[in-house]
Amino acid sequence: MFKDYLLQNWPLILITAAFTISLISTVFMEKKRIVRLHMINVIILLLSIVVFIEFRIAKNPDYRQIRAVLTAIRYSATPFIMGLIAFALVKKQNWMIFIPAMVLALLNVISIFTGIIFTIDKSNSLVRTPFMGYLPYIVTGLYGAFLIIILIMRSNKRLIEIIPIVFMALAISSGLILPFIFGSDYASMFCITISIALFAYYELTILQLTKKDSLTGLLNRHAYYADLKNDAEEITALVSIDMNSLKYLNDNFGHAAGDEALLTLALCFNSALRRKQAGYRVGGDEFMIICRKTTKEEVLALLERIRKKVSETKYSCAIGYSYRVSKEQTIEELLRESDSMMYKEKDLYYQETGKRRRSI
Repeated sequence: MFKDYLLQNWPLILITAAFTISLISTVFMEKKRIVRLHMINVIILLLSIVVFIEFRIAKNPDYRQIRAVLTAIRYSATPFIMGLIAFALVKKQNWMIFIPAMVLALLNVISIFTGIIFTIDKSNSLVRTPFMGYLPYIVTGLYGAFLIIILIMRSNKRLIEIIPIVFMALAISSGLILPFIFGSDYASMFCITISIALFAYYELTILQLTKKDSLTGLLNRHAYYADLKNDAEEITALVSIDMNSLKYLNDNFGHAAGDEALLTLALCFNSALRRKQAGYRVGGDEFMIICRKTTKEEVLALLERIRKKVSETKYSCAIGYSYRVSKEQTIEELLRESDSMMYKEKDLYYQETGKRRRSI
């Protein structure tokens, strides 16, 4: 049996080993995210063992009860893995994300005795109930949709970032559709499919980190200066943003509080961006947005979205912008104009709050 498992799952074992080595070697991710990805690797590998044993005993009616337990585990593990992937890849997620998976796991356990989701008939074949039997696929699909939507929303909307997300979406979709085309034959392929998709996403993400700020997920200073030079004639507007009170947060509540504030604001900026608009963290509390082929009305709408989203947090920032009215205007002139407007707004913030500039 062990030999058969190795032959059937050797590609998965190799991918898992490669992924583990990459995670151990990486210096680009925080420790808790690495731990979560290691956990996913282990769970996928354990699930492959469960799947192998389940379909190994599927033709023997003497193992009906064992298969029922293994099926409950498989139906419960699949959405849990998807939830764990979202928990690992998407920042600012909490354990509440696992509530649907935990409810489904409870229903699967109950189904062993009641058959509300599935039953194992006398010939040891799996039989899904008319509606509830599709619940594991529905929950998994909802987790997958949530993951893809959040990843797209928090990306910089660039093709290099969208490609791995699309690849992940195709892998998740195949896990939901192919079982109904190939039946139980696909079950043994699910683990390797998800593992490859996750490993590919991880590797492509690592390649992008040279251009991304590790804390906020926005593009970094190097990408900003490079993008100012690339197709500069397409740049129609610049937006300068500076967070208020970062020094106060760091001095009084610690740098973790400051990091939380920067990440929260970055999420506001990113969710406000639209096509041809890219966000950058260019300094400690300094952000820039480059708009290409964007009308002034679209720029003003962007500023309105940012202000609205930031107002929903406990933080604040000063914002300035410049719009290119003629081709003769240089990038330097646009930058001076947007910075000037931003600093005027920052001065107004000091006057209205009565806070001292150097203390915040």
